Amino acid sequence: MNFTDKVVVVTGAGGGIGAAVVKKFTEHGARAALVDLRKELCQQAAEKLGLDSTQAFCLGADISDQKQVRAVVAAILEHYGRIDALVNAAGIPGPSARMEDYSFADVKKVFDVNVFGTFLMMQNVLPIMQKQKAGAIVNLGSVSGMCAYPYEIAYGASKAAVIQMARNAANENGGNGVRINAVSPGWVNTGMMKTILASYKDVGIENSSDNVTLGPLGRPGEPEEIAQAIAFLCSEEASYINGTNFLVDGGMTLG
Repeated sequence: MNFTDKVVVVTGAGGGIGAAVVKKFTEHGARAALVDLRKELCQQAAEKLGLDSTQAFCLGADISDQKQVRAVVAAILEHYGRIDALVNAAGIPGPSARMEDYSFADVKKVFDVNVFGTFLMMQNVLPIMQKQKAGAIVNLGSVSGMCAYPYEIAYGASKAAVIQMARNAANENGGNGVRINAVSPGWVNTGMMKTILASYKDVGIENSSDNVTLGPLGRPGEPEEIAQAIAFLCSEEASYINGTNFLVDGGMTLG
């Protein structure tokens, strides 16, 4: 893979998968725009990765806010002059609860970030890529958006929407040089996984492994393994891949 002189925008860049995506792209020559709720989260990630100001442009924004998304995309375009790849890695799990116990406020919060945040980023970046007649977008789905995992009504439904948005947009844009795909991880060794496992106590599960399916590999994925798949889908090597939901789950959906 070669991303020399390419610009990638990564939301949720301060998180485990987001930071791994930034690392993977910059290792292959890309310049990165790191976006997270707080700018310092991006700065910490860039510093940890050893990126200087020519390689990383850090921004803080609430991606569920339309004005903030418009402003952050405009700032990235002014700074770099182009956007070649967009990775929508920002997302929150929400609490663990049965559907009848899930608060409407919690459902709305999950959808605000996972669904509407992804939508707003795609909506504002797509015209730039269309004008360039080139670009790639990857949405972070999840096996939870494909399978009925218990106690994740908001998260699972939000990820199903994110996957479908990728498919719809891929159908609309495939002929203009812009490719759009989704990557759906299984369990990944991140802070979010630890948060979810801890929240199982709220539904009476003392041993979190009782509600975890790892699949035949018998382990969670590592952020770098998810980042590898994302970078591939944004690369020239994936030039004929459009509208797919790429499973990176260690086989946990095999049954």
